[in-house]
Amino acid sequence: MNAGIIGIGRCLPEDILTNTDLEKRMDTSDEWIRTMTGIEERRIAKDDQDTSHMAIEAANQAIKNAGIDPAEIGMILVATVTPDQPFPSVACMIQQEIGAKHAAAMDVSAACAGFMYGAITAKQFIESDTYKYVLVVGVEKLSKITDWDNRNTAVLFGDGAGAVVMGKVSEGRGILSFELGADGTGGKHLFQDENDHLVMNGREVFKFAVRQMGESAVNVIEKAGLTKEDVNFLVPHQANIRIMEASRTRLDLPIEKMSKTIHKYGNTSAASIPISLVEDVEEGRIKDGDVVVMVGFGGGLTWGAIAMRWGK
Repeated sequence: MNAGIIGIGRCLPEDILTNTDLEKRMDTSDEWIRTMTGIEERRIAKDDQDTSHMAIEAANQAIKNAGIDPAEIGMILVATVTPDQPFPSVACMIQQEIGAKHAAAMDVSAACAGFMYGAITAKQFIESDTYKYVLVVGVEKLSKITDWDNRNTAVLFGDGAGAVVMGKVSEGRGILSFELGADGTGGKHLFQDENDHLVMNGREVFKFAVRQMGESAVNVIEKAGLTKEDVNFLVPHQANIRIMEASRTRLDLPIEKMSKTIHKYGNTSAASIPISLVEDVEEGRIKDGDVVVMVGFGGGLTWGAIAMRWGK
């Protein structure tokens, strides 16, 4: 039996920062941001709402949705590059708060591809019968490492958390195939500098992402023994609408079969895919039995993709 997703949850801060708000703070325009990125607004966590707070809320929702006892969780994996502090990990904070007293816990650092790394790691522990249930959370408070004087990056990022509970699912469902990768030579294009600010070479990251997202999506479809025609829905990392569109056209999918939350939440890094996944499931765009492809890329440079058949 394959590992799959049996519970979902998310947390989005209440405060909204619109493009119009940013026009008042820096030399940019709503039209430029929409055209170049597809972003209209993003959520920003309050000063007293740290990464762990969002992660715990999303985790609790996912556990409730899965209908399990927190004590049954064998491992907690948190994908983030913006933890509250270097240690203890956000995963350990979740473990304490939700009462998952039997769970191992650790954070995973693969930037925007982090949730894919976490989900694929969880798959190994579940299918080896090491743990029955694994909680995987993607969470970021990118507002605390954003340089608000740099208009090239300040317009892109938002805060939030998405969580899933993973366990064994019925035959034919769950993760069918996956791909993980990294290219450390590209680390210079997307990193955190000595001032703790996020720095990005947008042109180089764009070129890498357009190529890698499409390639990885096609690769996992082929590894699963499927064709493009078998894919019901694409959940790409919500980094830039033009990158997302390149992946969609590579799979020959109509626009209504691609997840699109970037206009509301911006780029939430490791939280991007699970936040979108929750919304698509709750609003009925992803249905039981659908073949779903999730694909992301991030700093490192890193990437990951999953082909799965949705359902328990």
